[in-house]
Amino acid sequence: MLLVVNIGNSNIRFGVFEGDECVNSWVMNTKPYKTEDELYSQFKIAFKNYDIDINRIKDIAVGSVVPHLTYPVRKSLQRLHNIKTTLVSKNTPTELTFMSPQMGTDLYANAYYAFKKYEGTKIVVDFGTALTLTCVDKNGEIKGVVIAPGVITSLKSLIGSTAQLSDIEMRTPKQTLGKDTEECMQSGVIFGFLSMVEGLIDRINKELKEETYVIATGGTGHIFAPLTSKIKIYDRLHTIKGLRELYITQKKEGLQ
Repeated sequence: MLLVVNIGNSNIRFGVFEGDECVNSWVMNTKPYKTEDELYSQFKIAFKNYDIDINRIKDIAVGSVVPHLTYPVRKSLQRLHNIKTTLVSKNTPTELTFMSPQMGTDLYANAYYAFKKYEGTKIVVDFGTALTLTCVDKNGEIKGVVIAPGVITSLKSLIGSTAQLSDIEMRTPKQTLGKDTEECMQSGVIFGFLSMVEGLIDRINKELKEETYVIATGGTGHIFAPLTSKIKIYDRLHTIKGLRELYITQKKEGLQ
């Protein structure tokens, strides 16, 4: 079994793979930041809760966009499994070509799995802490990225900056014009972000002069994907699958 770990700004996602199939996956909150001992205890409990035999994990791949969490997570996993972890990143050599050395590991993984899995030019819309759209063509060239505030990030900012607006359930309202405060906010957040994503897809297609294949992923992607024909597929495990592909490529190259 291969354990793949994606350390994100809001969550740490785990994926346990048997061959090509992700047989188990779960998420832990990243904040507040935890010590190596705390992480070790939480990881141990999670494996027990998900009925995973620690001894069956033979390899561990870690991708991270939170530098100060990378070391304690890797150390706690190594301590738990007695296995040296492999760090994958944008520096992992693949068929992809890209312009920016600042690209995050998650975006690189998104682009790589889209390149390996789907035909033509693709856009991966990641509804995470930040809303990102990563575009890669059929030749593996990363055409560019769009980064905007994420849905939950924007909602928290709105609530924190106003006196009379409180937290709401992330649910699609029945109509655009809300009748109470909760519906009004749901409309603004859900339909507002949906319109932005659709508009950005249209702009990218116009810029590239072609229709792209759009994949959605990320924590709130399941809310938006059914609301638009522009998103062709939702895969909540897209990024973790991309990290696995980076690990496989890195292992083939003999880079650990």
